[in-house]
Amino acid sequence: MRLLFLGDVVGRAGRAAVIERLPGLRERWALDVVVINGENAAGGFGITEAIYHELLDAGCDAVTLGNHAFDQREALVFSERADRLVRPVNFPRGTPGRGAQLVEARNGARVLVVNVMGNVFMGTALDDPFRSADAELEACPLGAAADAVVVDFHAEATSEKQAFGHFVDGRATLVIGTHTHTPTSDHRILPGGTAYMSDAGMCGDYDSVLGMKKDEPVQRFLRKLPSGRFEPAEGVGTLSGLAVEVDANGLAARIAPVRIGGALSEARPEFWES
Repeated sequence: MRLLFLGDVVGRAGRAAVIERLPGLRERWALDVVVINGENAAGGFGITEAIYHELLDAGCDAVTLGNHAFDQREALVFSERADRLVRPVNFPRGTPGRGAQLVEARNGARVLVVNVMGNVFMGTALDDPFRSADAELEACPLGAAADAVVVDFHAEATSEKQAFGHFVDGRATLVIGTHTHTPTSDHRILPGGTAYMSDAGMCGDYDSVLGMKKDEPVQRFLRKLPSGRFEPAEGVGTLSGLAVEVDANGLAARIAPVRIGGALSEARPEFWES
């Protein structure tokens, strides 16, 4: 099975990168399943129903979220009917939407997608991310109820992300961090066979500050006061994420970073390029 995860889609530049490039990559790389974090897709804050469908139409199988899940108020309503939209599983009981979803891959495989939000440096305390995810993995175990398991760990602290990766090693196909919008170079397969990367990076314009136009963030650091709103940068976006080749047991056989277009140095999975 061939799996592609793409990091946080930020604004119009990120959406354009996905919509323009993903359909071709899906065919060229014969991708079976694609998961995208879309929590910053609507002007950098949240997601709308129209954008959710744009990502699905581009070739995405599931859209994960994070701390900005409900910044667009309509998400409180449409998330109930959006069966491939996955918000953090450790949000309080009664939060709209779902924290885990079983989706069908192109090859017919059952793929469990779980979204978890960390608690360290996130400005809010949610339910325990470790126990919340553990319950989902026990309810739909890899190799029994699911042929692959993708966990989007939306968090700030790399220590929390790494600890979580080791906590579920061997029980998930992929544990990948989102939220910091900066791709890390620590992609690897853990001892138990789980693919891991501390942060997938963003799909957006990297000539920016975390996907936002540079002037306002710089001024806030200098003056300690806001002078305007954060607005997404509008340059050429980079498609950023991780490619995973899944073995017959649902664990990772090979992985490679993906960075295509825009300001970052390019990276592609050579094992799918030949």
